[in-house]
Amino acid sequence: MKSLPFACLAAAVLLSACGDDSSDSTDTTDDTDVTDDGIDAPAAQSIVATAQATPSLSTLVAAVTFASNDNDLVDLLSEPGTLTVFAPTNAAFDALAVELTGNSGATGADLLTAENKPLLRSVLQYHVLTSEVPSSGIPFGKPITSAEGSIFKIDSGTPPKITDGRNRVSSITAVDIDASNGVVHLIDKVILPADKNIVQTAVAAGTGTPPEFTILVEAVLAADLDGTLSGTGPFTVFAPTDAAFAALLTELNVSKEALLANTTLLTKVLTYHVVPGLVLKADVPVGAPITTVETGTFTVNAQLQITDESDRTSGIDQTDILTSNGVIHVIDKVLLPE
Repeated sequence: MKSLPFACLAAAVLLSACGDDSSDSTDTTDDTDVTDDGIDAPAAQSIVATAQATPSLSTLVAAVTFASNDNDLVDLLSEPGTLTVFAPTNAAFDALAVELTGNSGATGADLLTAENKPLLRSVLQYHVLTSEVPSSGIPFGKPITSAEGSIFKIDSGTPPKITDGRNRVSSITAVDIDASNGVVHLIDKVILPADKNIVQTAVAAGTGTPPEFTILVEAVLAADLDGTLSGTGPFTVFAPTDAAFAALLTELNVSKEALLANTTLLTKVLTYHVVPGLVLKADVPVGAPITTVETGTFTVNAQLQITDESDRTSGIDQTDILTSNGVIHVIDKVLLPE
């Protein structure tokens, strides 16, 4: 059963399709479809027309119109095609305005400025997929590439949750709203593409409460790997916490300064934590050897425990931290190659 927001939207579409009462009642031009049971039903409208018929999507319509260059975004959502749109409600745009401006009274209309237009264009395209994906076809847990070019993921649940490139979470509140050129799903939070790469994400975590990855960042800089891990990628990084590094120093009976000075060893250990390509939790090959940039391998079991080449075990504490050039999984023990 569709949720209440879908029912309201469907009703609005139906009313819109009915037209003006003064029109000729004998006009039977192509504004209806025949369903499988032979009953005439309103023909599906384009994604733009569907949104225009829905009061709770008025800010989305205004944003698409404002951010278009020569009407390109409006045309994209109006012309024939097979698109999927994750449509934020007016309340979602209002919340984004508060988030970005710091003004508790801001509304979505405050985002429609010339300065914000480049951001709005990329954000709106980030909500669009170039193929039609009904709710039954959502690849839960997998990376989903948007028309903007970067990824987000959707986890199953009631309701399903979207994690965007900045690791913010949105809920899908209504699904499978049919349009002539695709399908619309409603969401309660505007999703944003990633604005930090792996290194920048780790550095930002160092300013958090409590700070995290501070030793990892020092090690990456000491080994001169920051340029590589800031590159295009994609990379998958199994990132040891500060506590994991502290335990390693005790295990090896060395000081942090001595470890950071041994750049040959440091580079070997750090590259053992990096896997080429984008490997989200859902795609981790359980039980199979995973080859790292260092060329060594480790395995991950069904309980998300890693066994390294030194036959040591590490736990994965957090998965799927998205970045602009890959993904980070947090681990509680530094891995050691053979």
